[in-house]
Amino acid sequence: MTTTGVSGGRLVVCPTPIGNLEDVTLRVLAALTQADLIACEDTRHTRLLLDRHGISTATVSFHEHNERARASELVARIRDGAVVALVSDAGTPLVSDPGFTLVRECIAAGLALEVLPGPSAVITALVASGLPLERWRFVGFLPRAQGKLRELLDGCDEALVAFESPKRLAATLALLAELDPGRAVAVCRELTKLHEEVRRGPAAELAEHYARESARGELVVVIGAAAPVTVDEARRREVLAVLQELIDAGTRPRQAVAAVARLTGLKANALYRELMQGKESPTR
Repeated sequence: MTTTGVSGGRLVVCPTPIGNLEDVTLRVLAALTQADLIACEDTRHTRLLLDRHGISTATVSFHEHNERARASELVARIRDGAVVALVSDAGTPLVSDPGFTLVRECIAAGLALEVLPGPSAVITALVASGLPLERWRFVGFLPRAQGKLRELLDGCDEALVAFESPKRLAATLALLAELDPGRAVAVCRELTKLHEEVRRGPAAELAEHYARESARGELVVVIGAAAPVTVDEARRREVLAVLQELIDAGTRPRQAVAAVARLTGLKANALYRELMQGKESPTR
């Protein structure tokens, strides 16, 4: 949706190629050519794309370290009638890239906002994964803390798509293989680039592969939804009773749930929800 501004100025959000420079759209090239100023995550990186297409529009840096201060400057320029194009180094701005502050300030100021469609590593990886995608969730970069990572991966009932560092990929897959060795995974590397590779398989298989061979380049990981785990009512009551015993003995609820989930193969989040609904549980 485009916000109608009070002046002729506007912000145009322009997705740029995630690798192959030929993937830029005609609308984006026109917007970059016609803009008064291009706000870039890295002006040197963007200049490669601009030079490739003979675009001489002035550029200004706009990255995570100067976003807040620079956003105010750009809003003032737009209010005075300038057309500012916003780009990140690759893909669509704001998707794990700078730009949110600028977009929010433009909206708050009633300035015109135009968002152009274009390349996205998230969508490209999802389609390339070959996994069911009726429901999926983008989580940005995977958390570094193992506890938070474990909680995210454990029993998620929808596909996850995330960015990951090559240095952490092997450890992430090893943890996932520990939780659910048969979980379907696709590791998408260097999408749209010369050495593009999509490796698909169960978590255990990919964990073994990347333990032997280090990954290189830009990575997007797609993790399939966990298979539902079913137990009969008697078993469910038994598990909840054990949880309550552990908690009564002084174990913290989250620690008790994590331990029981690992032993039973049940989803930790589902167990915790049932535990917290104890007033309705026959085990209380």
